[in-house]
Amino acid sequence: MKLSDRAEEILETLYLETVEHEKHPDLSLVKNDEAFIELLDNGYVSTNPEKIFTAKGKKEGMMCIRRHRLAERLLADVLNVKAGLLHETGCRIEHALHKGVEDNICTLLGHPSMCPHGRPIPQGKCCREKSTQPRSLVVPLANLNRGQSGRIAYLHTEDRAILRKIMAMGALPGAALTLVQRFPSYVFQIGQSQFAIDQEMAERIYIWLSR
Repeated sequence: MKLSDRAEEILETLYLETVEHEKHPDLSLVKNDEAFIELLDNGYVSTNPEKIFTAKGKKEGMMCIRRHRLAERLLADVLNVKAGLLHETGCRIEHALHKGVEDNICTLLGHPSMCPHGRPIPQGKCCREKSTQPRSLVVPLANLNRGQSGRIAYLHTEDRAILRKIMAMGALPGAALTLVQRFPSYVFQIGQSQFAIDQEMAERIYIWLSR
C-alpha cells in the first residue's frame, strides 16, 4: 500500500526525532492528523512515544529519509540546484521515488553515503550489492580504472576557476573520455588529446561508464 505524502512526511519527522536525534516525539502535534491515523491503522506506528514505531514503520521511516536525501543529492549534483532550495524541492521529489526508482537514482549517483548537508543516507539493497553486482554508474573520474572509458555526465563544482580549467580541456558533458593513467596524476584522453589533472579535479568530473 502506498502511503499518502502527508503520512510519509510524518513518518520521516518521527524517524528523525526518535532514531537520529534520540528524542521522544510530541504526539500531541499529530495525534488528530488524518495522516497519523492512517499510519496507526496500517500498523506503522503506535501511540506510545517511548516506542512509536513498529518494525515495518521504522523500516519505512528509514526509507523515507533515504528517498529525501537521495533527492537532495540528485538536485545538488546533477541539476545544480542552489543549497537554499534543496530541502523544499527534495520534499516534493522524494514522494515520487518508489518501486525501485530510488535505487536507480542511488546507482546513477554512485551510491552516495552523505546528503549535501552532511547527513548519512541509509543504504538500500543496491548499495549492499554493488560489490558483487557491478552496474553502469555515474562516478567521479577518480574512481575509474586505467583504460576504462565513458562519457562525461556532468561537472560537479561551484569553483569557477576549476570549471574553466576543466572546460578548457574540452571535458564537457557528452564528451567521450578514456582514463590513461592514475598515478602520479590522472591522465585522460579526449579525442587525440591527453590531459593530466590532480585528484581534486578528477573528483569533479562525473563519468557515465561504458557498458
